[in-house]
Amino acid sequence: MSDAELQTVESALDALLAEHDPKTEGYEEFRGHQFDAGLAWVMYPKGNGGLGVSPQLQRVVNKRLAEAGAPPMEPSMFFIALAGPTIVTHGDDAVKERFLRPMFTGEEKWCQLFSEPGAGSDFAGLGTKAEKDGDEWIVNGQKVWNTLAHIADFGMLVTRTDPTVRKHRGMTYFALDMKAPGVDVQPLRQITGEAEFNEVFMTDVRVPDAHRIGAEGEGWRAALTTLMNERTAIGGGGGGGGIPKRGTGSIAFLMEVYNKNPSGHSAAARDEVMDLWVRAEVLRLTNIRAAQMAKAGNPGPEGSVGKAVGAILNQDIFNAAVNLQGMDGQVDYDYSFRRPTSTDMTGGGIGHAFLRVRANTIEGGTTEVMKNILGEQVLGLPGEPRVDKEIPWIDVPRG
Repeated sequence: MSDAELQTVESALDALLAEHDPKTEGYEEFRGHQFDAGLAWVMYPKGNGGLGVSPQLQRVVNKRLAEAGAPPMEPSMFFIALAGPTIVTHGDDAVKERFLRPMFTGEEKWCQLFSEPGAGSDFAGLGTKAEKDGDEWIVNGQKVWNTLAHIADFGMLVTRTDPTVRKHRGMTYFALDMKAPGVDVQPLRQITGEAEFNEVFMTDVRVPDAHRIGAEGEGWRAALTTLMNERTAIGGGGGGGGIPKRGTGSIAFLMEVYNKNPSGHSAAARDEVMDLWVRAEVLRLTNIRAAQMAKAGNPGPEGSVGKAVGAILNQDIFNAAVNLQGMDGQVDYDYSFRRPTSTDMTGGGIGHAFLRVRANTIEGGTTEVMKNILGEQVLGLPGEPRVDKEIPWIDVPRG
């Protein structure tokens, strides 16, 4: 980050705020002006919502805009942290022009269509088929565990376009219109009572080739960009929102319970709370380091550290938070669901979060998969035996 880059960002901010007041303009309207000023994702090229400067400068933008009264990003727009980098890295100019701005403003919300009933942890084994038909593709298949698919306008869809090559090849990535004929979204009811996850059925869905993201057959490479950004975003390693403050996040819920009666807990309980606080702080610092390593805007496998460790930590924190309440934690606390807000992403009280975090070790890649990634790509350990890596996808046994 140079002084010249900082001056470029500061000048763009001064000009934006001189002409537009985030407190009086509508949410989508102001974010549109922010995009046009290159202050959506400052590390992206000019014309794509960026200024081509260091990604660390996004913190300067977010701080200035928050001080000026700009509302935080709506929780339902989480997937711009996944789809945005993928489109910028792999999409052609027409795709970037079509999708980036309405994605950032919130006019078009996105979801992720990756996992299938027979291809979860082994994502490269997916079988949703896309066949070329002139300037369109005909898609048939099923996806599952699709967060917010019921409110999404577009989905990040990875398909099988050539079954005769190895499974990591022959995959192609598309932007799928979730309102297109043949797209059927069905909710999956969770232990918390709501249905934020869905399964999506596609029957003879026509997708324009103009909505292809990346080259035909290069869907695996584009999907890796999405997955690395997903794990970093879930793990807390950075989404352009600045450095998280000490004691924030899930650990704040535990401290809220503890501080209601700090002298009434046993020595063992106090020791557990201290242990969890230290683990949370170590994870926060690790995530900051991982974010700093993402110099080009796309993180590496280090983001899997935050995902793997954070998932288990969240479960331990909310287990402790319920236990600290004694019997009240079983019968009197808030287990109900309510819509997430910018300040309460859990969508409910501690009881609700206790149930919801069961999914943390599954969503965005299971903890077991994260450990394999870290062992192979970070620690350089030998890979797991893979007997189907060199044979065509069509010849891979499936049961």
